[in-house]
Amino acid sequence: MPIRNDIIDLLQNDPSQLDEIRKTYIRELSEFTGRNTITYYSSWMTKAADNQDINDSDMTGFMSAVHGLERKKGLDLILHTPGGSPTASESIVKYLKKLFDNDIRVIVPHMAMSAGTMIACSAKSIVMGYQSSLGPIDPQFSGIPAYNIKAEFEEAEKDLQHNPQNAQYWAIKLQQFPAAFLKSAIDAINLSNILVTEWLGTNMYDKDKDEEIISTIVSKLNEHTNSLVHDRHFDCDKCREIGLKIEQLEDNQDFQDKVLTLHHISMLTLESTLTVKLIENFNNSYIIQQNIPNV
Repeated sequence: MPIRNDIIDLLQNDPSQLDEIRKTYIRELSEFTGRNTITYYSSWMTKAADNQDINDSDMTGFMSAVHGLERKKGLDLILHTPGGSPTASESIVKYLKKLFDNDIRVIVPHMAMSAGTMIACSAKSIVMGYQSSLGPIDPQFSGIPAYNIKAEFEEAEKDLQHNPQNAQYWAIKLQQFPAAFLKSAIDAINLSNILVTEWLGTNMYDKDKDEEIISTIVSKLNEHTNSLVHDRHFDCDKCREIGLKIEQLEDNQDFQDKVLTLHHISMLTLESTLTVKLIENFNNSYIIQQNIPNV
């Protein structure tokens, strides 16, 4: 299979073939696995633009991508995303699990972070290579971890019990947060726990038999004390260590070649065009969302 540089050379001869080459490789991967294949790619690593996150507008793309598929063959969902809305992710997961009767495998050629990791946890298994990463699912508010917000209020409460004279200091420090912000932060943390616990218990694991494993996975993914930063990268070994069912991409050379070739051509699409979001199936159905600059 061609590597990235080979594809670039091919496109230099005929750049107009970009879409056709990508369609060819997604079809070859689906024929190899005998499963439906849908890719979900975001351009957050290649350009600054709006609509790069997982959001409610993505449902239109998934509706288009599943149309006409033979659903009993199951679904391989290839994810490359920085994450986004947990509630939008919830809608997407419920939709796909219903249509494909839970027969979903998530493939992560490079990165599926935050809410992308949450979606990966809804699968029967996750395919990762040595270069692949998932990440923490701790909620963020304008880049501020919900856990940090919660910790700051807890620190204030503890300090004021022993040092009431510090009330003015804490009043000034905490006034940056609007009313009921602490409750919103706690609710967001709890929602991530609830969703991933439910998804793990209805596909990758049995909610009754594997309660301890599920609890461990959720606690390791939805925390901030050890991960420290929201974009912390969890490689395949780390994901396997915390309990996720990981298939090693390198175990099958043909499969690896087909997945990575499709990944490279999808990334080149994002890099060389105005495309910011690509949701596509192996059957020539796709949604391309572009960021058109103002003239």
